[in-house]
Amino acid sequence: MSEVPRPRLTAVERRNQLIEVGRAVFAERGYEGTSVEEIAERAKISKPIVYEHFGGKEGLYAVIVDREMEHVIAEITEAITAETPREMIEGAALAFMRYVEERPDGFAVLSRDSPTQSGLANLLAEVAQRVGNVLRVQFEAFGYDTTAAPLYAQALIGMVTFVGQWREEHPRMSAEEAAAHIAALAWMGLRHLPRKPARIDPRRTGD
Repeated sequence: MSEVPRPRLTAVERRNQLIEVGRAVFAERGYEGTSVEEIAERAKISKPIVYEHFGGKEGLYAVIVDREMEHVIAEITEAITAETPREMIEGAALAFMRYVEERPDGFAVLSRDSPTQSGLANLLAEVAQRVGNVLRVQFEAFGYDTTAAPLYAQALIGMVTFVGQWREEHPRMSAEEAAAHIAALAWMGLRHLPRKPARIDPRRTGD
């Protein structure tokens, strides 16, 4: 009995297939450890097809990074449109925790060093800018120095990122629970933020 030939994928379907396969391989082996040969082998195609769609390994990698960044930025941007500042903080933290949990290959790709200096660093810069814009509005409304808003945004995003990485090895804590802890810590700090923070005088005691 002859084998029934598999239906040929359209150009869009093939491109999406290669993105999925490439993301898994890059997550597993990193950029330097990944070859076009392995991607083609896993996709069950010839190497020229990879070059035809992406021009090579770097082109495929760049597309994967861009797609992951677009996805997580969209999720966090939606979260920071919540009505109250605390909901915004918790929503942003939860969106990132869920991204790490639901798309581990994507997060692994973004977390690794890349030849184009993209990935996690650019993602965090973009997200911090958007969060900073939201904080700036809140700071202005309450009479705080708006020039400090980007600093607090960077601190918040850094905290969320490191917790996300920590949860990869400590998955027993749910994304919702981790987000609640982050939001509580950040909110208590922001809620009692002095208008002009200053270092504590070491000569003073009892503070």
